[in-house]
Amino acid sequence: MSSATDPHGSLRIAYLTYRGKPHVGGQGVYTRHLTKALADLGHQVEVFAGQPYPILDERVPLHKLPSLDIFNDQYPGRLPAYWEMKSKEDVLETAQYLTGTFSEPLAFSARAYRELKTRTGEFDLVHDNQCLGYGILRIEKIIPTIVTLHHPITKDRELEMSHAPNWRKRRSVGRWYGFVKMQGRVASRMPRIVVVSENSIKDINADMGVSFDRMRLVPVGVDPDLFKPHPELQRIPGRLITTASADVALKGLAYLLEAMAKLRTERDVTLTIIGKPRAGHSDDLIERLGLRPHINFVSGVSDERIVELYAEAEVAVVPSLYEGFSLPAIEAMCTGIALVATDGGALPEVTGADGDTVLQCKAGDAEGLATQIHRALDNDELRAKIGAAGRRRVVERWSWSHCAKLTVEQYRDVLAMPENVAKLRKNGRI
Repeated sequence: MSSATDPHGSLRIAYLTYRGKPHVGGQGVYTRHLTKALADLGHQVEVFAGQPYPILDERVPLHKLPSLDIFNDQYPGRLPAYWEMKSKEDVLETAQYLTGTFSEPLAFSARAYRELKTRTGEFDLVHDNQCLGYGILRIEKIIPTIVTLHHPITKDRELEMSHAPNWRKRRSVGRWYGFVKMQGRVASRMPRIVVVSENSIKDINADMGVSFDRMRLVPVGVDPDLFKPHPELQRIPGRLITTASADVALKGLAYLLEAMAKLRTERDVTLTIIGKPRAGHSDDLIERLGLRPHINFVSGVSDERIVELYAEAEVAVVPSLYEGFSLPAIEAMCTGIALVATDGGALPEVTGADGDTVLQCKAGDAEGLATQIHRALDNDELRAKIGAAGRRRVVERWSWSHCAKLTVEQYRDVLAMPENVAKLRKNGRI
């Protein structure tokens, strides 16, 4: 019996992520910790990634599939020079970018197909981390494939368009998110989609047309031995902390900044933002509200330093308008800090009941955020109660080990499908 059909055997997994660095958001965190947990279970995982490249466990090999890095930190939106065009995938990436569309998912999926079509006999299964380019359909025809879809990007598009100041900007946003239609077409044709929350399952069905019978819930996790309280560190009075891995409307940072400006008329409040400012977005708003001296952006730091930052703050805030799950919420809760969060998307499903494990307000309500933050800062006992209950909730429900075990169950289900048994046999895997 081969490992692909042995319910206890080690699997060979090709894991795809077109953007995998932890500091670019939840997909990077998911990549790092899930692949490590799969290796802990004895499976062999190889990661294929574009820039910015993921940070991986030493047991997990990284195969770099370089993009043209059009959206790099130093020169985002640059136009590649003609001498950079070394493959048809490079031409595809540039051509799609010139139409105004985010071009990385499609081009990465083409590069991944080119790489994997010569290695069909080396892997039992491909796991795509929300690329969903057309190349993923070509990969699925030759190697059994499963996809993780964290949340439908239709929500990002909807919120960005609703915040666009004029019709020209709305048209530009619509073009940028043109890849979403492709992702919906690919997702609806995949045999199995792993989704991280019940809320995302409903939205993916409604917005992308993926049938419920193709989706399975596998919640993500947190490392409770890393994200833990540090009572030996002193909390700084009035210090707030939030994560804004992507400075876009979806994350609701503007509402938190407005809430902070209101709070500062009454008390001394400072804010640590884990992320980078973006000109024309939160950076301009910070200047306009006069908050520059009271805000500290932190990026590119280790998980250990992030845990220390939580230990130095009094209140963590997740102001998102929508979340498919929210790793920042469970990471904060796991450290024992009191959490203020909105009811956007899956957040109530994740954070629990208002007043027990979180102080909750409506999404897009700066006044509500200010009220709940004020309430938390004024009551030491309430903060301690919320923080302790939040950690218990996370430790009882979510770990990366549990996430990996449930993910492997989905791998086994996909590998047992008759059409995939035929692929494995043709590839010499059984």
